[in-house]
Amino acid sequence: MDSLQVDTVELLNVTIPDLDSSPTQQFPERFAKNAIRTSLRASTIDAIFASVFSLSTGGILLSNFLVELNATPVIFGMLSSIPMLVNFIQPVGAYISEQTTSRFKFSLLTFGTSRLLWLILVIGIFANNSSLINSQQLVVLTLSIVLFSHLLGGLGSASWLSWLALIVPRRLRGRYFGIRNSASNLTNLICVPLTGLVISHWYGGAIQGYGLVLFLGIICGLIGLGCQYFKVDINPQLQNQNRLTFCESRTNVSDKIIDAMCTNEDSLTASIWQNSNFLIFLVYFSIWMLAVHLSAPFFNLYLLDTLDLDVTLVTIYGSLQTGANLSMLIMWGKLADKIGNRPILICIGVLVAITPLLWLGIGTDHLDLWLWLPLLHIFIGVTWAGIDLCTTNMYLGIAPVKNQSIYFAIAAAVAGVSGALGTTIGGFIAQTPGFGGLLGLFAISSICRLVGLIPLIFVKEPGK
Repeated sequence: MDSLQVDTVELLNVTIPDLDSSPTQQFPERFAKNAIRTSLRASTIDAIFASVFSLSTGGILLSNFLVELNATPVIFGMLSSIPMLVNFIQPVGAYISEQTTSRFKFSLLTFGTSRLLWLILVIGIFANNSSLINSQQLVVLTLSIVLFSHLLGGLGSASWLSWLALIVPRRLRGRYFGIRNSASNLTNLICVPLTGLVISHWYGGAIQGYGLVLFLGIICGLIGLGCQYFKVDINPQLQNQNRLTFCESRTNVSDKIIDAMCTNEDSLTASIWQNSNFLIFLVYFSIWMLAVHLSAPFFNLYLLDTLDLDVTLVTIYGSLQTGANLSMLIMWGKLADKIGNRPILICIGVLVAITPLLWLGIGTDHLDLWLWLPLLHIFIGVTWAGIDLCTTNMYLGIAPVKNQSIYFAIAAAVAGVSGALGTTIGGFIAQTPGFGGLLGLFAISSICRLVGLIPLIFVKEPGK
């Protein structure tokens, strides 16, 4: 936190309008530095508590809970597809949010309700322990809560991202998100094994232990939402009406990309179709997400099923990957601020594209298990840290200020549909002997990833 405060004091000499709930008030020239510093600190603390909530309501903890309930493979397939498919709702949520007068209140309504829904599952778990409901009913209840919780979260996601995009100055964006994501990943790295120990050693059994962890996660999620109160609030009405204020600091008024960001076009549909830079980015994003998700869900399956490795060993590999990701985020953030996000996405994207090929030929001998696989997971953590960070920064920079959340929602919806489609196609390819099983799927995914990078060459990054 100390380094973040120093960076904020030195680098926040940028023009960012302040908004309040009054429809007649004009934007001041900039947020107060103290207000931005407090907002960034609050957002980072929010990320830490939100990480605890997320790990308790998803990932390996939720999967282990369903395993204890003897859930079928179909249930696990539905569990992995729901977060991607519900991105369909993001444009609706973005449109609704643009009609409100407070990003904070809209976030509190959507995410607060989403997180409180999980209390129903806590009650269901203890009802199961009291034999009031059976395991199958609890599985159905879990899936229902996952669905409605992600739907509500999808309604608020684009608005929240637009809120954060205005608070974080462009010149600080890479470093700040690097620090924020590092804090989140470090929380996951520490809390996942701790919560796993609590669940596995809880005297009432693993299901009851998960209920306790889930309850604590919900409390952390609500505390995280409380931290958002200390962030500078944004009025979407004023953001859209006074969009030209955001564009006064342009260094090159003839830059067509900046002009597209500051357009006066009143028709949202027309402005989207006329923004060729955003459309090219969508083409890249959709192909890339499809190519990645062709193989992404099947790497752990390859380790656990094909290679028949112990789950503890696979968990160790995952921790190495998370640690590598954590250690590189701040470095990637600083580099992105210096040279831009697109060069990193192209260069590192090539390495990520060929990564599936590195799985070919891996066996179960000691050299592969204790050298090659650990190095491969470290390599994945390092490269994906740059991809995730710079992808977010790219569409934060490309989206126009007016109706910004709707642009974010469209990008998320495209990513969700493409990812779900990729997972579905990947499953069919993996089960078709003519394609060579999982190894053939990895090779196909690698080729598709390289193809997906081609549109990115034509995307122009504003200010770079």
